[in-house]
Amino acid sequence: MRVTDTRLLNHRTTRPLTITCMGFGGAPLGNLYQTVSDENAMAAFQAAYGHGIRYFDTAPQYGLGLSEQRFGLGVGLFGRENICLSTKVGRLLLDCEPNEVTPDAFVDVPQKRIVFDYTYDGVMRSYEESKARLDVKNADILFVHDVCSFSQGSQDTSDAKVRELFDKGGYKALTELRRAGSIAAIGAGVNEWQVCEKLLGLGDFDTFLLAGRYTLLEQDALETFLPLCEQRDVGIILGGPYNSGILATGAVAGAKYNYANAPEEIMRRVRCIEDVCAQHNTPLIAAALQFVLGHPCVKTVVPGAGSAAQVNAGVALFETPIPADFWFDLRGEGLIRPDAPLPLEIDNAA
Repeated sequence: MRVTDTRLLNHRTTRPLTITCMGFGGAPLGNLYQTVSDENAMAAFQAAYGHGIRYFDTAPQYGLGLSEQRFGLGVGLFGRENICLSTKVGRLLLDCEPNEVTPDAFVDVPQKRIVFDYTYDGVMRSYEESKARLDVKNADILFVHDVCSFSQGSQDTSDAKVRELFDKGGYKALTELRRAGSIAAIGAGVNEWQVCEKLLGLGDFDTFLLAGRYTLLEQDALETFLPLCEQRDVGIILGGPYNSGILATGAVAGAKYNYANAPEEIMRRVRCIEDVCAQHNTPLIAAALQFVLGHPCVKTVVPGAGSAAQVNAGVALFETPIPADFWFDLRGEGLIRPDAPLPLEIDNAA
């Protein structure tokens, strides 16, 4: 498997969108947890493009506009027409006093605060402001950002945001933009597959950016959501393949799982997976990165990177050969679901 391998996002988009099997996630370029210099940000862009990566994703949330601004500079290096670009709506960035800057995991950010807005005017305004920061005429994909309970804090609040999207015109704005050709595809970028399934019951979505909910550790989405995506020809862009850390670090002290310290049951399972990795001389992090591409609905995996070195390391992991017996042993030992498609099965079918 190579990062330059491509897959059609879906067959129903207003213009065909083909994306590389590995994408570039823009959260680190918003100074996620640590400051990234402009020089390192541009070097990361150039490294990704040099390796053949052609799908790039960002959002207003990432650094309160900083990631989009840097994307604008990066896109200028290699040309808008040469990439597939996505950003997100749902958060407006408003000027504020220093003590009002929205607290988040991003550091050294512009003086802004976030207001959630999934209304018609909110979606339109968000998209216009994103295009200005990105210095582009259009994006290819527009995602509704974080209507899941994980991001909103409760199921009730998530339900209220979904109602706002449909009752207050946000979904109408998305479909108008798609119909007019200002974007090619619409979707949602979230941390839970359940809300994606709910959205598919309410509207016509082309794709979802799903963070961390289909991994070596989590395959519950195979029950109903991914089969529905196959029926509806909905492509999945997979973020968070490491479950926020543990599938990259292994079961070490302080390992993170879904943004918190990993519970003992998860630590035990990861140790078992690591044992199989050791038997086949396969890095856990490479297996985690490649596993998700086994499902036909998953079109690309999008790890974040804040430097050229991180991009280079990610590409090397993505292209690391993994023996077929490794996947069969994981399945045979009950460490992945028996119905989870394996990467080798996709490769053999290609």
